[in-house]
Amino acid sequence: MGFGVFIHSSDSIYDHSPAERYQFPRQYLGRVEACIGDWIVYYEPRKVAETRGYFAIARVERVVPDPTADGMYLALIEPGSYLDFASPVPFSDADGVIERGVLNEDGRISGRAQAAVRPLSSDDFNRIIALGLNDSEPLLPRIDDGASVAGFHEEQAPFVFEQTRERADFLSSRIVRDRIFRRVVLRAYDERCAISGLKLINGGGRAEVAAAHIRPEEANGPDIVSNGLALSGTAHWMFDRGLISLSDDLDILISRQTNDPDGVRAFINKDGHAIAPQRLIERPHLHFLRWHREHCFKP
Repeated sequence: MGFGVFIHSSDSIYDHSPAERYQFPRQYLGRVEACIGDWIVYYEPRKVAETRGYFAIARVERVVPDPTADGMYLALIEPGSYLDFASPVPFSDADGVIERGVLNEDGRISGRAQAAVRPLSSDDFNRIIALGLNDSEPLLPRIDDGASVAGFHEEQAPFVFEQTRERADFLSSRIVRDRIFRRVVLRAYDERCAISGLKLINGGGRAEVAAAHIRPEEANGPDIVSNGLALSGTAHWMFDRGLISLSDDLDILISRQTNDPDGVRAFINKDGHAIAPQRLIERPHLHFLRWHREHCFKP
């Protein structure tokens, strides 16, 4: 097992779905197989406009030949392991390149930096996730609890892992994942409810919206921004119970089982469309929207 970097961009010619699979040619088979059972970091190259740099982590479950393309393979991602970074990490900062493994003996960037799949040292992995998962200003819950309980104070956990189990426990922690997912989704939607358009801030200066999974966690819904919606409490309740849903074009669908359809129509955006993030890659993915309509929505 070993860490790795997988290069991915939204305009890739390969059939990638970062939270589910990574398609690659035979030449990278050995490098990808070396990552089975361990974590990889997704990286968007600098040539991409407004690149996200290192933007997410995931764990490779297994590798299989791609049944749809000769000479191609699929790295299948362990369900529930994908996580967007709270803060995308640039290729370099004031201290130099973040991934020191791409430097040659002279301290210059080598050809390894161009490889679509490359091994990643433990030091580089820890350095990247320390920056990517840094949540020094966590968003508070939707309900303002007031002052914190005496004797309890949450400190930022150090990103130095002495044991594999320790790292796995941290990166799989539901508390950590919920906090990061909330930050990423609310940032994409500018802390505004996608259904009602309201941007309400509570007395503690925090947004009164939640980060909702379109395909829920219990149905293997991943913690990727394209599987998320920023929703107010009422919209979240209706969405989870299938009283509202979204079309592929983000039209807001209202169930015929709703007891107050006129009230719902007055509540949702006047144009009948859900608000979407500006970045195309952050918008709700058709795969997740269709799952919600087929398994949750009550037409």
